[in-house]
Amino acid sequence: MIEGELVRLRTLRSDDAEHHLRWRNDPQVVRWAAAGDPCFGPVTAEAVGLGFDTMLRLVPRESAVFTVENLEDGRVIGMADYRDMDPYAGVATLGVTIGEREFWGRGHGRDALRLLVDHLFGAYPLSRLELDTWSGNERALRAFTGLGFREEGRRRSAVMVEGKRHDRVLFGMLREEWANGA
Repeated sequence: MIEGELVRLRTLRSDDAEHHLRWRNDPQVVRWAAAGDPCFGPVTAEAVGLGFDTMLRLVPRESAVFTVENLEDGRVIGMADYRDMDPYAGVATLGVTIGEREFWGRGHGRDALRLLVDHLFGAYPLSRLELDTWSGNERALRAFTGLGFREEGRRRSAVMVEGKRHDRVLFGMLREEWANGA
């Protein structure tokens, strides 16, 4: 387990599937986490089960999914992951979703992301970390920039949310920026 100020990251367990099923079938979670992408949700219990079989067998040198727990009471509130780790380029892609709405906007996602960044730069010889969101997700934009991620580009009008076009905003952080406290 990796503990922060508000949350802890722990390894994924099979009983976490019930939380993922609930979050991926919550239209507001799907909206904010994935800009309403139908590949994220809604989903069936069978689809989540198949996905979990894969996630439980991930090789940490390539990718991993963590469960985010509220530090105060141990409640499962979200997930954090890294993927597409390229040891030659020294790059990995990150993601964090807080699925429990009452924890939105309270710093739990930012704390989970900080822990994930610290873990990856501490455990692997990566030179950069990447993540993205859509331009309407102001909480994510604030969390990313507040941790020292820099906006590196936009894919204009690349996301459709509730009939309106938004940019996909791309962020990156270099190892030296993390080491210098961004």
